[in-house]
Amino acid sequence: MQKFVAYILTSIYAVFFLMTLVVFHPIQWFCFNVLGYQAHKKSVDWLQFFIMRCTNILGTRYTFTNPYKVATGQPLIIVSNHQSMYDIPCIIWYMRKHHPKFISKQELGKGIPSVSYNLRHGGSVLIDRKNPRQSLPAIMKFGGYIEKTKRAAVIFPEGTRSKNGQPKPFQTKGLEMLFKKIPSATIVPITINNSWKMLRYGKFPMGIGNHIQLTVHEPLKLSNFEDKQELIKQIEKAIGSSITP
Repeated sequence: MQKFVAYILTSIYAVFFLMTLVVFHPIQWFCFNVLGYQAHKKSVDWLQFFIMRCTNILGTRYTFTNPYKVATGQPLIIVSNHQSMYDIPCIIWYMRKHHPKFISKQELGKGIPSVSYNLRHGGSVLIDRKNPRQSLPAIMKFGGYIEKTKRAAVIFPEGTRSKNGQPKPFQTKGLEMLFKKIPSATIVPITINNSWKMLRYGKFPMGIGNHIQLTVHEPLKLSNFEDKQELIKQIEKAIGSSITP
């Protein structure tokens, strides 16, 4: 019965989701080309808000827990586990005052209204994960951009999403490069729970009645750690400590 209801709700959701992407695409274009970065950034923030509201049709609700004060005006490296594409709107919306930018696979840079435009023009970096000669310099350049602009780099060190919520071991190369290029960064570990359940049946129908939870862990000043491998282990442990089945 639940799956039958999921088919109906997913069909309704898909209409509103696609409408949201289509409506915000020209808004983004206008903001970026006419009004500049700040206006474009706000249009992207509100795009995420409305994407999250679309998922309310599926019975999805969100909880963001952050007991720590993370100051603006400093570069951040937001490190999170990765469970689905629905991780991204949450991070952008709840961390919006820090201007989060993503390391994303290049395939997402074309063909998706609103999403592809933002990835190409909003400060994120698109990489070819199969081509280190392209991806490594691109990440290094991205790190320099974050250090200079004092914005936030978001990285999912698992490399790919977990299909059952259980975290995959960190791939450390990308983190190590960001550490080198953003020496003044504060590391903000975030645990995401239950977004994988949005795709428990695959892309259609979607999972319904999910409670997506984001938990921010104690921020860590990069400059306080000489042993960067130990820092990575600490980050991974913090994120893993709050993952629930």
